Amino acid sequence: MENNRNFFITIALSILILTVWQVFYMNPRIERQREATRIEQERTAQQDQSVASPGGTTPAIPAAPGTGVPGAPAVAPTEDREGALGASGRVRIDTPSLSGSINLTGARLDDLLLKNYHVTVDDSSPNIDLLNPASLPHGYYAEVGFTGPTQAGNFPGPDTVWSVEGSPVLTPDEPVRLTYTNDAGLTFIRTISVDGNYMFTFSDAVSNGGAEPVALNSYGRVTRFFKPQTASIYVLHEGLIGVTGEEGLQEIDYSDVEEDKLITPSKSADGWLGITDKYWAVALVPARGQSFQPRYAYFDDGRTRYQSDFLTDTITVAPGQTQTLETLLFAGAKEVAPIQDYQAERNIRQFDLLIDWGWFYFITKPMFYLIDWLYRLLGNFGLSILATTVIVKAIFFPLANKSYKSMANMKKMQPAMLEIREKYGDDRMKQQQAMMELYKKEKINPIAGCWPILIQIPVFFALYKVLYITIEMRHAPFFGWIQDLAAPDPTSVFNLFGLLPYDVPSFLLIGVWPLIMGITMFLQMRMNPTPPDPTQAMIFNWMPVVFTFMLATFPAGLVIYWAWNNTLSIIQQGIIMKRQGAKIELWDNLIGLFKKKDKQPAE
Repeated sequence: MENNRNFFITIALSILILTVWQVFYMNPRIERQREATRIEQERTAQQDQSVASPGGTTPAIPAAPGTGVPGAPAVAPTEDREGALGASGRVRIDTPSLSGSINLTGARLDDLLLKNYHVTVDDSSPNIDLLNPASLPHGYYAEVGFTGPTQAGNFPGPDTVWSVEGSPVLTPDEPVRLTYTNDAGLTFIRTISVDGNYMFTFSDAVSNGGAEPVALNSYGRVTRFFKPQTASIYVLHEGLIGVTGEEGLQEIDYSDVEEDKLITPSKSADGWLGITDKYWAVALVPARGQSFQPRYAYFDDGRTRYQSDFLTDTITVAPGQTQTLETLLFAGAKEVAPIQDYQAERNIRQFDLLIDWGWFYFITKPMFYLIDWLYRLLGNFGLSILATTVIVKAIFFPLANKSYKSMANMKKMQPAMLEIREKYGDDRMKQQQAMMELYKKEKINPIAGCWPILIQIPVFFALYKVLYITIEMRHAPFFGWIQDLAAPDPTSVFNLFGLLPYDVPSFLLIGVWPLIMGITMFLQMRMNPTPPDPTQAMIFNWMPVVFTFMLATFPAGLVIYWAWNNTLSIIQQGIIMKRQGAKIELWDNLIGLFKKKDKQPAE
């Protein structure tokens, strides 16, 4: 049939595109990610995670040209983390989720470890170090300060050394109070607090003890001295990000800001901005009710660095008066529940977009909430994926049921179709007309069999997105050898699943679950008669093999979903075909494979 021929040609082209994409894009990307993970493990293992004792100061940082926001230093990096932490006085951070310290020079947050997340699935591996001092190769920090006219004295900036009042330890129950007074009578009192998750609050009270009004501006910046090796993956945004002004969400890739150097959106009265990674983020939320100018910048003057920053409109403090500003700073893991709570409780505009749900968020987010809810019931994300598959199959059951019924009826019409082909021979036009009359008479939809495949596509993509972007899936175990559902199956048939003592290239990592998926796909396709056309038959035979290789490098959770979905489809299709009186071709097709071998002449 012409429709079937076009359908199989479409499948063949899709396989070709997916194969090329897998070989030239996915496999190199996986190798880069593995190399980045290896480097991260080596780097983190070498770092001393203890907080050094206070002492020392840092040099002044020159201002960025053409702006009131100070620029980051273009100093040569050092490998000595202990020396970098010990170069200035520090306030220790200790919460259920975070550890690290605040640099008293600049009151800068530049030392932050995530207690609940490790570099590998091994809980004894080092914790993720999100923020690091600027002098390290992986320097990454956030800072809030002030700028203004020189006649009003020095304002708290990158080189300001703050004094600590009270306990020098920041906990959820005990804020830290910092003070600084300049030579013009301005006193700055900064109270830093943190919750049990990842939100810091910088509350600044500016008191004018002089005789003249003082105009000043508040600024905040997130500065990073390196670009992650896993950045620029099409399914996920990593780089500079913000929701401000009329532009709303702005996702700026590292390559874009490298090209433009400076991106300046319109002024805003609310919103947030920062830098996001796959699982982590650092974002500033300027004081509510205070207009500010957001900006995204790239500097290459000696040492490359990326910066998201803001500068508020001028604030005037009258003599004897005090002005208070409150700036929020998120620094941590992009966990869905806390971020949703921050958006609602702190009234942060579209803060949930810090997680890249994508254009199909209306499918992706419900998929995540369903999997997460089932996880809380079952205690295992792998089991919740299996349960989600059953629920999705139940939702689409009426459509799939109708499709399988139509397929079963088409099988019953095979003799009539063969008669039409024999009757009209090479006259394809009359063949098509006769076929269409037969379809109309028997109420058969010739493309109904495509629907079970088509309805899987958005679900498949949504699950892939959830597995890839949500940190809840990171290092989530299933059973046995699957200790990370967000990573590919680590085994390979080419080294007998680890029995042979050598590693295999990424494109040969065909693990147990990809093989199970390929077998279930093979069995599902064998439920139908083998196409008479040789080209179609070849595609029919090779499709499970191609998909096995292609999906082998996808997250294991996705492969488990596909294998389980195929298994349910085989059972469903078999029951419907039996009820419709259509012959199930599975056993005949399997026996036929071996019979063909028996008929081959002996050498």
